[in-house]
Amino acid sequence: MERLILKNKLFLVFFILGSCSTIPDISEKKFIEPADSIAVDIEPVIIENVQLDPKNVWEYLKQNSNYDDVDINERTISYMNRHLSNLNIFEDYLNKSEYFIYHVINELEKENLPLELALIPFIESDYDPFSISSSGAVGIWQFMPTTGSLFNLNKTWWNEDRHDPFKSTIAAVGYFSYLLERFDGDIYLAVAAYNGGPTYLDRQIRRNKRKGLETDFWSLNLSTQSTEYVYKFIALRELIIKSEQYDIQLPEILYEPRVARIEIPGQVEILTISEHLDLKPELIYKLNAGYTKWASAPTQMSEFYIPIEKLEVFNNPSNPINGVNQINWISHSVQNGDNLWSLARKYDTEVSIIKQINYLDKDMLSLNMTLLIPLSKSESNNFIPIEMHVVSEGDTLWGLAAKYNVDIKDLQRMNDISSNTYLQLGQKLSIGNKNIHRNIESRKRTILYSVKQGDNLYKIADLFDVSVESIKEINKFKNSNLNPGQIIKVAIRAF
Repeated sequence: MERLILKNKLFLVFFILGSCSTIPDISEKKFIEPADSIAVDIEPVIIENVQLDPKNVWEYLKQNSNYDDVDINERTISYMNRHLSNLNIFEDYLNKSEYFIYHVINELEKENLPLELALIPFIESDYDPFSISSSGAVGIWQFMPTTGSLFNLNKTWWNEDRHDPFKSTIAAVGYFSYLLERFDGDIYLAVAAYNGGPTYLDRQIRRNKRKGLETDFWSLNLSTQSTEYVYKFIALRELIIKSEQYDIQLPEILYEPRVARIEIPGQVEILTISEHLDLKPELIYKLNAGYTKWASAPTQMSEFYIPIEKLEVFNNPSNPINGVNQINWISHSVQNGDNLWSLARKYDTEVSIIKQINYLDKDMLSLNMTLLIPLSKSESNNFIPIEMHVVSEGDTLWGLAAKYNVDIKDLQRMNDISSNTYLQLGQKLSIGNKNIHRNIESRKRTILYSVKQGDNLYKIADLFDVSVESIKEINKFKNSNLNPGQIIKVAIRAF
């Protein structure tokens, strides 16, 4: 006979004797009844000067839960015991939701969905926006590409919305809304369908109907994976909703916004915003995990999430971010299958711009040729469109320097002339060579990169057209081991 104890106080005990199992009747226990819904008239993320009742997020879940009394079977007890075996680890586990769970609950509440669904990301990813499964599921909600695209989670060279904890939450809430409607509001069928897929659940339901059996979750013969998934959900919900009964001290996460959404003109580097806000780049990456490169996408306006306590710093009139966030350029080595249109889509630019910058008369590209690609369409990133200037009447060095926005000393140096030299009509002057632009920031610069699942030093080096040795040197790596979510430095050539 084996005895499992959920806590030092005996709440749930089951005995295993031979092949038979009996579970004590716990139906007489006092459960926490749902309170009336509490209306919170606020935006989910953009929060300024909002006063909220400082209610603990767990208490809010308890008071607004759709908790129903279900039998706690042996498998559910085993999952509960895993958490209860080390309460310090369990607290750390719950704390991982700190920046996101308020937003998740808010979105669920807006759609009048069970708030306990906010526990699903614990099971899926430990609330880790960088999480990637072996099957390719991504983010805190572990969306697969096909399902993600159905709920407007897009992917570009710059972005992967499935990693974005806020966009993916809106998608997940939409998906659960669909699943609950499809399965007549049965939360257990919806949770099982989230794991196994609604088509799979439909097949099992039809099979039971043909046999004249009930079609609730408890009556279906589901796969071990989908069944265990629901048991994990019930176990976690039981421990949180009834934490006092299990003598669990839940971590202090107030029911109030932890992040604010800000907008910054143009394209912004992660390092720039982290330095200005005096935050670790890892936190900025975590809150903005949808940005998969070292910067936001080259758009007119970039959206970022920052800790709400830093909003005052950002809104300070001395904020240096605006006006200094234009990104320069990156070099691309042409590979098999590349063409101007695919590169324009990849880097969010235009074919005509790539051709103009690289002086291409034809659309054909050669393998291993290096192209200069602008990482923003802003006017400040314009390239010199010509290599030579033919002197005409009235031209002067000072006038040409102003016209082409180059330093007069650079103009003299490029043409080996002095300030006293008279220009001759028809004389050809070098204004700029191929792949030379007039942005003074055109030098090597250090950027930060968040390592993705499947990355290695060779892949990253190829992505940024740098050497493996340079990455090792700048990061002081003694070996080549990388971990997903790790932040590394890369010295890129911005030409």
